[in-house]
Amino acid sequence: MRITNKIISNNSVTNINNNKVLEDKLNTQLATGSKVTRPSDDPVVAIRALRLRTNLNQVNQYYTKNIPDANSWLEVTETAINTVLSIVEDMQANCTKGAVGFDTTTDRDKVLQNLKALQEEVYSTGDADYAGRFVFGGYRTSTSVTFGKPTSDKPYKITEQLDRTAIDEITYVNVDKLNELTETNAESLGTTPQDISSSKVFRIRLAYDNIDKGDDVVPTLQYAPQADGTFQNMTVTKVSLNDPAQDPYQMATGNNVIFVPETGELLLGEDAYNTLMNTKDVGGTNVDEGEIRITYQKSNWEAKDLRPEHYFYCESKNEDGVDVYYNERYLEKTFDPAAGTDDANQFISYDVGFNQTVRVNTLAKELFSTSLARDIDDIVRSIEAVDAMEKNITSIKNKLAEDPNNQDLKDRLEAAEKANVYLNDKMQKLFEDGVGKMKEHHNLANNALTETGNRSARVELVSNRLSKQQTNFKSLSSENEDIDMAEVAVDLSSVELAYQAALMATGKISQTTLLNYL
Repeated sequence: MRITNKIISNNSVTNINNNKVLEDKLNTQLATGSKVTRPSDDPVVAIRALRLRTNLNQVNQYYTKNIPDANSWLEVTETAINTVLSIVEDMQANCTKGAVGFDTTTDRDKVLQNLKALQEEVYSTGDADYAGRFVFGGYRTSTSVTFGKPTSDKPYKITEQLDRTAIDEITYVNVDKLNELTETNAESLGTTPQDISSSKVFRIRLAYDNIDKGDDVVPTLQYAPQADGTFQNMTVTKVSLNDPAQDPYQMATGNNVIFVPETGELLLGEDAYNTLMNTKDVGGTNVDEGEIRITYQKSNWEAKDLRPEHYFYCESKNEDGVDVYYNERYLEKTFDPAAGTDDANQFISYDVGFNQTVRVNTLAKELFSTSLARDIDDIVRSIEAVDAMEKNITSIKNKLAEDPNNQDLKDRLEAAEKANVYLNDKMQKLFEDGVGKMKEHHNLANNALTETGNRSARVELVSNRLSKQQTNFKSLSSENEDIDMAEVAVDLSSVELAYQAALMATGKISQTTLLNYL
C-alpha cells in the first residue's frame, strides 16, 4: 500500500486530535473532580452514581427534614406533658392538705383558690401547638383541644360510652332551706335540726355540667346490648336544682334515674343501680355487654371546656349549617377505642427511615380525662358549701346576740351547725378521695410522658443509624464518582507532553517532500 504525504498528514491530525480529546477529558475531570460528566463517559459508573445519589437523597430527607420535624413535635409534646404533670402534682398536694384538715378558714380559702387556678390551667396546656398545629388534637391539628372563649351557638349531641365503673357513690347533705337563709328570714325560715340529714346517692357523672335542660333534649340511657345488638332503655327524668317543688337527690329511689342538668349528673335509685351494676362484658363476642351509653345535648360552653370531638362520638353543625359527625367508628360494636386502628384513633406517624415510621402525636384523652376537672369541681363545690354554711352560722349568731332567748334562732343555729358537720365530713371525704384520683390522673399523664420518651428514643436510634448510613453513602458515592486528583494530574501532564511531542514530530515530517529527493 502506497503511503502518501496526504495520508501521513491526515493520520497525524487524527492522532493529535485524539490526544487533544484525552487531554480535554482529563482536564475536565481535574476541574470537576468527577469521573463522568455524561453517561456515555462510563455507563457503569453513571448508573451506580444514580442509585447511590437516590439512596443518599432519601437518607438526607429522613435525616435532615423528617427526623428534626418529628423531634420538634415530640419535644413540644413532652414539655406540655411535663407541665400537666406539675399541675396535677400541685392538685394532689392541695388535696393532701385538705385531707389532713385546715387550721383556719384562710388556709381553706387558699386551697380553694389554688384548685380553681390549677383547674383552669391544666386543660390550657392541651392547646400546645407546633408550627401552628395543635399537638394533642389528632388529625384535627387546626382544632384546639379546648374552647378558646365562651360560646353558646354550637350545640353538640354527645354520646358517652361508659361501663359500670363510671357509677360512684356520693354523699348528699340535705340542708333543707338553709341555703335560702338571710339575716331577715333567719327567724322565720322554719328549718330545725330534724330537717337536716346526710345520705348516700348513686350517680353517673357526665363529662360536662350545665347540660341543655329543654324537655326535648332529656338524655337517653341505654345499657347491655342484647344478642341482636340492640340496647335496653332506662327512663330518665329531668329535675332541676332550681325546682322548688322537687329535690332530685331525694327522688333517686327505686328504679328512678334522675337527670340534674346543672351538675351533669344522673342519679340512680337502688334498683336502677343494681341493674346497671349487673352489666359486664362477658368476652368472646363482638359486642361489649357491659356498655352503658348516655346521649345528651350541650350548647353552652365555657372557655377551657374540652371539645367533645376529641373524646366522644358526637354530632354538630359546621359554619354552613351542615351536619358534622365525629368519631363515628366509636359506635361500632367491634371497635375498641383502646386497640382500634390508627385511623380511628387519629395517630400521626412520620416516616423516619426506610420502611420505618414513628408515631409522634399524643391524643388529648391519653394525657388527661374529662373527669380531671370534674373531680376538682366536686371538691370546689364542697368547699363553697362549707363556706356558705359557716357564713349562715355567723349570721345567725349575730342575730342571736341581739335576742339570746329566741328559740327559733337557736333551732336555726343548731340546724346550721349540724349541717356544717355533715358538709365538713363530705368535704373531708372528697379531699381524701381526691388524693387517690389525682394519683390516677398523674399516672395517666406519666404514661403519656413515658410513651413520648420511648418514641423520642426510637427516633434518636434511627437518627444515629441514618447518620452512619449518610456517611457510608457519601463515601461510596465519592469512591464511585470522584477522581484521584494526583493520578489525573500526572496523567494530564503526560498527555500534554505527548501532545507537544506529537506536534513537534508532525512538524518535522511535514517539512520533507519528494522534492528533497530530486
